[in-house]
Amino acid sequence: MLSIIIITKNEERCLPKLLKSLEDQTFKDFEIIVSDAKSTDKTREIAEKHGYKIIDGGKPAKGRNNGARAAKNDLLLFLDADVILPKDFLEKNIKEFKERRLDCATAVYKPQGNKLADRFMYFFYNLWARSMQYFFPHAAGLCIFCRKEVFDKTGGFNERLFIAEDHAFVNKANELDYKFRLLKSVPIWASVRRAEKDGRFKFAMKYIYAGIYRIFVKEIEKEIFEYDYGYESNS
Repeated sequence: MLSIIIITKNEERCLPKLLKSLEDQTFKDFEIIVSDAKSTDKTREIAEKHGYKIIDGGKPAKGRNNGARAAKNDLLLFLDADVILPKDFLEKNIKEFKERRLDCATAVYKPQGNKLADRFMYFFYNLWARSMQYFFPHAAGLCIFCRKEVFDKTGGFNERLFIAEDHAFVNKANELDYKFRLLKSVPIWASVRRAEKDGRFKFAMKYIYAGIYRIFVKEIEKEIFEYDYGYESNS
């Protein structure tokens, strides 16, 4: 019924936490596809140990596209390897997705940890995402639900983009009259590791700049700032 695509590269520290949260879900009818970008640590070994399907990935857009093409179910869920799902996340959000007759959606994001700065940062992001969902939707690749038809009709994630291919994907779906909304049921616990690495102010400024660029210029095809795709390491 549900195909979950997880993109990875050297995620041996984060992936087990995500897989544990998936195994603890009250909703059980799903397959897991790990789309891996040539990890050099134990990422693939961890996925193999759990018996999940492993395919070759790449940068985020390519990894998600490869995973979606390998999926066998009509409903897709794209996740980053560093998120954690509450036990009723799938059950309640899928129910809401169906009841609202949605084609594409994301959840409310909550930061892992208890730092006030992170709570403020995600509060304002969720406020922005909620206000923009009807005409210029945003959805980070850490959590995107969509029907397989939407993926096929949009052509998937644009692999030519430098960043924000996730936001561009849901925006294109919206332009094609597919219904996108922010789910209200259960939030997803998002990692703050990139904010910690860059520094929270610098991290926030990068994303504000990227958002302004997308609204007033175009989708981001060139390198406008340093970006490491959130992996533990890159090759």
